[in-house]
Amino acid sequence: MNKKNFFLGVGVLCFVSVQAQDTTKRRTIDITSSFKPVLREAVKINFNAAPPAVDTSRPRLTYTIPAQYLFLNYQPGELKPVALQRDSINPWVNHNFIKIGVGNVHIPYIRSGFSFGDGKTTFFNLYANQLSSKGSLNNQKNSLTDVKLLGTVKTTNNLEWTGNLGFKNDVYYLYGYRPDTLKYTSDQLRRTFQTFEGGLSLRNTVPTEFGLLYHPNIKISYFEDNLNPKGTEANTVLNLPLEKLIGKEFAFDLGFTADLTHYNLPSQANAQNNNIYSVNPAFLVKTSNLFLQAAVTPSWDNKAFHLLPNFLADISTSDQRFTIQLGWIGYYDKGSYQRFESINPWLAQPADSLLNTRMEEVYGGFKGSISNHFTYAAKIGHLQYHNMPLFVNDSVGGGKDFLIRYETSMQALQLHGELSYLQGEDFTVTAGLNIYQFKDLQKQAKAWGLLPVEFSTHLKWEAFKDFWAKLDFYAFSGAQYRSPTDGVPFKGDNGADMNAGVEFRITKMLNLWFQMNNLFNNKYERWHQYPVYGFNVLGGIIFSFGDKK
Repeated sequence: MNKKNFFLGVGVLCFVSVQAQDTTKRRTIDITSSFKPVLREAVKINFNAAPPAVDTSRPRLTYTIPAQYLFLNYQPGELKPVALQRDSINPWVNHNFIKIGVGNVHIPYIRSGFSFGDGKTTFFNLYANQLSSKGSLNNQKNSLTDVKLLGTVKTTNNLEWTGNLGFKNDVYYLYGYRPDTLKYTSDQLRRTFQTFEGGLSLRNTVPTEFGLLYHPNIKISYFEDNLNPKGTEANTVLNLPLEKLIGKEFAFDLGFTADLTHYNLPSQANAQNNNIYSVNPAFLVKTSNLFLQAAVTPSWDNKAFHLLPNFLADISTSDQRFTIQLGWIGYYDKGSYQRFESINPWLAQPADSLLNTRMEEVYGGFKGSISNHFTYAAKIGHLQYHNMPLFVNDSVGGGKDFLIRYETSMQALQLHGELSYLQGEDFTVTAGLNIYQFKDLQKQAKAWGLLPVEFSTHLKWEAFKDFWAKLDFYAFSGAQYRSPTDGVPFKGDNGADMNAGVEFRITKMLNLWFQMNNLFNNKYERWHQYPVYGFNVLGGIIFSFGDKK
């Protein structure tokens, strides 16, 4: 009985104790153990790439590379060559050169060129040449002294100034008299022509905010001979072109040109003014496949008004490898003593009025490239000449002087072709052909002194490193001449001339050169009674030097 009471009392106390516990205490479970769980280390995946199969086939790669030439339709500013015989991409190491040579005809032969400026904003070039030659005939000799300074300065406001000064002294002897038994002193046969010239131009390299491009320029020259009385001439050409860009594909040009000549006629008391004025409006369309110029040019030739056409069209394929060219244009060749002397140095002093030649030309042709190296061009055209200067031998003095005879109106059919192949700097060959058929002369019996056919070709080849070879060939069909004794017309002989030469480097700044001229020894006559030099040789050195940057 006492044991039952004892266990009953213990149970009551336990129950009361449980009821008295703090119910706010968070329940937890405490586990005591020496075991620590650890994650198994991951297995690293190794990639073992199998070698690719060897591809022995040659990949076929297609490149679209434009032809290495430019056909520039419109020239708003002065253009510099894009493709030269030497790679212009490479830095120009030797800025100056002196070329000296001697031969059995040329004594001496000196050409030189010097460059100055930083090559970025200032460019200056000085050229000086001295050439003298003497042939086997009596008084068959001539000389040339030529000095020219050119400079270009680019400003920070996108302007480019270009100027030039020059002096040239040409000396000829009228050795083409017949019969050669006639007696003349050297002073009687000596003809000296001196030219002083200068020019200045300004152009903006970036269009203005209104889309304007301008390029005003002026050229001035003074020309004189050594005769008594002396003939003198002053020439001035002022050109004021302006282009208005209209979007990316259209433009409008407006220009003014004044070509002024003042010639003192020794045979007359009063001097002659021979002036041409013209206004040049034009509408242009320039896209990737089309260049179109539509214009007419009002002009005044010594107060005589003429409206000249000026229509051009170039239609190209999308890759620019083939272009069709069409044109109907009119222009002038200036009638000046200076220009006529540059055509025929055996010219007598003009005793009559100087006339300008007005020409109209209608042509069609094409140009393009077959590959990245081969280019071609061809054209057929019809020309109309007004006041065309022709050259005839004077009947006095053995025919040694040439007189000017103007043809009031004549026509010509022209065929022109060009071919060229360029292989970088290693190989260059060019060829050109001109064929003229003169007809419908109104005043003169023949087109005196004009060549009906001309062909020329030039080859330059770097056969080995620092060794160059060149070849030039020129041929023509003889012109029509008038006999100085009886006035009977006759055709001159054909002519052919070939020159070959080599040049190779012997030191870093010194080259040797040698050439043979007139390999056929053909003493042809470009102008009647004036045979050229026969076979002759010429050789010397070229010294190149300059700053190295």
